[in-house]
Amino acid sequence: MTTFALIHGGWLGAWCWELLTPLIDNCGHHAVAIDLPSADGSATFDTYADVVCAALDGCNDDVVVVGHSTNAATAALVAARRPVRHVVYLCAFPPAIGQSLQEQFATEADMTDFAWMAALATMDVQGAQTWDDRSLARKLLFADVDDVTAERAIDRLRPQSPRPAEVKFPLTEFPSTRYTSVICADDRVVRPEWSRRVARERFAADIVELAGGHTPFLSRPAVLANLLRCIADLPEERMLVAKSRRKPCNPSSV
Repeated sequence: MTTFALIHGGWLGAWCWELLTPLIDNCGHHAVAIDLPSADGSATFDTYADVVCAALDGCNDDVVVVGHSTNAATAALVAARRPVRHVVYLCAFPPAIGQSLQEQFATEADMTDFAWMAALATMDVQGAQTWDDRSLARKLLFADVDDVTAERAIDRLRPQSPRPAEVKFPLTEFPSTRYTSVICADDRVVRPEWSRRVARERFAADIVELAGGHTPFLSRPAVLANLLRCIADLPEERMLVAKSRRKPCNPSSV
């Protein structure tokens, strides 16, 4: 049985995985959705990794870490601290050695559509940012999510401190484990072309392409659950062959 550590992206929470977790459990695996202290102005990606590792205390080494969006860095830090056999970057901004996420935004103009930052106009007393523009959240985060689910998700968006994005990624090398980058063709936050390039250049990752936007756990939970099941069940020798080819793959063919 594989344990999937599900790490939500910025402004989200463990709630965002609620359609996915029962599907993973029904496959005979175990899903752990972690709530991060996103609004804490002192918390960094290191802090987030501590929270994830604590949630995995007592789990065996058969752990797959799924890092969504801005929390790709958290996934990598978890893999550096405990046994992890696979890291999945889901619609994610993988970290760069020696750079903060903000520095990546400043130097890699092709990584995102910066329109989403215009929605972050309000800060709370701790300096955490909130989404003010519901229509922009709908357009960028939940474009392909049904209306009822999308409106409920927007209601549940949480403040997010910018502090993690300000701190340089602390590792000097990436953890030695397997990586898969899941890229959604219509992602309006993480640009697919940038994701493909980074997956190849930084991690020699397997690339899986899905239809849809930035939050497939809400729009296509069954497809995503099947993909994660395939990652858990794929024999070691096939994983090594797939990695050596470094070509995009389709989850239906895994």
